[in-house]
Amino acid sequence: MFVDKVKLHVKAGNGGDGLISFRREKYVEFGGPFGGDGGDGGNIVFEANSHKSTLLDLRFQHHLKSKAGENGKNKRMHGAKGEDLVIKVPIGTVVKSLDNNRVIADLVEDGQQAIIAKGGQGGRGNARFATAKNPAPEYREVGSLGEEFDIEVELKLLADVGLTGFPSVGKSTLLSVVSAAKPEIADYPFTTLVPNLGVVNVGDERSFVMADLPGLIENASLGKGLGHQFLKHIERCRVIIHVIDMSGSEGRDPLLDYEIIKNELEQYEYRLLERPMVVAANKMDLESSKENLERFKKAYPDVEVFEIVALTKQGVQALIYKVAYLLDTILPTTFESRIDQAEEVVFKFVPEARGYDVEQVDENTWHLFGEKITLAFRQVNENSEDSIQRFAHLLRKMGVDDYLRQQGVKHGDTILLESIQFEFVE
Repeated sequence: MFVDKVKLHVKAGNGGDGLISFRREKYVEFGGPFGGDGGDGGNIVFEANSHKSTLLDLRFQHHLKSKAGENGKNKRMHGAKGEDLVIKVPIGTVVKSLDNNRVIADLVEDGQQAIIAKGGQGGRGNARFATAKNPAPEYREVGSLGEEFDIEVELKLLADVGLTGFPSVGKSTLLSVVSAAKPEIADYPFTTLVPNLGVVNVGDERSFVMADLPGLIENASLGKGLGHQFLKHIERCRVIIHVIDMSGSEGRDPLLDYEIIKNELEQYEYRLLERPMVVAANKMDLESSKENLERFKKAYPDVEVFEIVALTKQGVQALIYKVAYLLDTILPTTFESRIDQAEEVVFKFVPEARGYDVEQVDENTWHLFGEKITLAFRQVNENSEDSIQRFAHLLRKMGVDDYLRQQGVKHGDTILLESIQFEFVE
């Protein structure tokens, strides 16, 4: 089964907690704090693998979760780092965050790796907080949370050449005679339901990868038929071979077929028509083909046409040589989707985001929230007075106290933060 798009929930490992411990051996004077740091959480890593050709392995894995880091240990020993979760995916895999539609990774080389979700940082043990003023701190940090969000994994085949055209024009037959690929071939429309790849040996120590894409139809770029599902697989192709049934044996006009497919490629968001394109006029052994070919050349005199009979390989070698020549003369390029030209960007100072906010629940109750403040609170040990005092000092340093006053919080009001509540005191 060919699967080229899946949605997953990823959760990287949390960082391990730091340890509160003291050295208490006999005859060891001034033992002091002895707690070690927690280990970092494991990352979720995607690795491109040439032996993979589909995302089928991920279709039934709705959640990906890596190992958490171990807690810190006595004798200032660090906890072990959580093991990374490495997922092997086909070359050409693109990973997007569904939260903001940002592309996290585009894996285009065999063995290329990308961290999709980063593990949390391990908390520091009390040994790390010892100072001359406080030689025996009784607080530590709790490990931070690993990244957690939803992603979309999409496969865009890496092929040098893409075969486009209506169903039953001979794309699969052409691929089967120029490579070792064995696509299903039959005399009914939409025989090809999934893209097929084949390696074409030119014969002079050159080779390239060719992709046979399922047949396009009119309005495929708008989601009609099967072709719209696989237009994305032609995005990376450097040369396009437009296969036309020049005989019109399926009851269609070859000239109209050419116009329709050309329009679909133009309407798709990627600049497909900017790539070199050659026309393969197939089924030239039939009587009606010669007349249709004359009409075609008269209507499109600037289009390079190769007359072939894919089934018998007639004229195919000349087509392959031409494609190989085009591949040698153009540079590998990633064609970006159409974007509006942005105005000139002038870099200027932007104040750091506050990272927290407050909203009024009722007359005397307020809710304090925000990513920055939640992260700081997550590292508090609620059972340690020293840790709580340190957190209070951090709030003042972050300007939280002043901000609360500006928003109208008064002495004695109740502040809600995560799982605790405290009284605001002037």
